[in-house]
Amino acid sequence: MTNDKTDVWQGTLALMALKTLEVLGPLHGYGIARRIEQTSGNLLSVNYGTLYPALLKLEQEGYIASEWGVSDNNRRAKFYRLTRAGKKRVELAAREWEQTTAIVARFLSPEGERS
Repeated sequence: MTNDKTDVWQGTLALMALKTLEVLGPLHGYGIARRIEQTSGNLLSVNYGTLYPALLKLEQEGYIASEWGVSDNNRRAKFYRLTRAGKKRVELAAREWEQTTAIVARFLSPEGERS
């Protein structure tokens, strides 16, 4: 195992954030980032300059909602939660991602080239 972290792959951050909120419930941005990094086995690094605009976009699209609260360390933080539209988006995005990975796997597998 390597200690080199890579940035979250382009186009996957929104799905990872939505799925994190689905699994853990309301969470602040730092918590979402840490969960993504931990779930990846610390192979991925979340850039906060990318995460917060992605969360804002998800909120503007109606997939998440936010409200201010107090974090575990007594700091004011914006907590994000999944909306009903967000739950549907997670289901759709997960299916799309599974289909994409299956297609790429066919290209990477020698048997897939013959099928």
